[in-house]
Amino acid sequence: MANDATACRIFIQNEQLAQLNTFPDLGSPITEDGECTTEFCARLRAGDRCITTENIRKSHSIPISTNIRLVKALVWPVATYGCESWTLRKNEETRLEASEVKGLTKILRFSRTAKKTDKWVLNKTGVKRELLDTVEARKLA
Repeated sequence: MANDATACRIFIQNEQLAQLNTFPDLGSPITEDGECTTEFCARLRAGDRCITTENIRKSHSIPISTNIRLVKALVWPVATYGCESWTLRKNEETRLEASEVKGLTKILRFSRTAKKTDKWVLNKTGVKRELLDTVEARKLA
């Protein structure tokens, strides 16, 4: 894979190596243009699958505060795995914040069509937006 538009010609024992547009490195695809949107979207989907398939979230005997702690401990690491190499733009930041509120909405067990604002969800759960700050802190470390 080349990081510019020029084609590389590398031969090993008179056979030319194929040039790739995408290369998987430690489970994260690296593209020649440096985009990470596919990895970012896949990570958010994995986090969503985690929270929707988690039986703990469905239990009515566990308090909401404990469910929030479980989401922070079990779901957020899945959703942010490999975030150190992400290039976050405003669109990705917005999607990350929306994913955080979506998870809290699922914990509160009300429908997405209930038309509650993000601010209402955050006030109801007593949570501040932390996911984007966590990702940015991990990128700087």
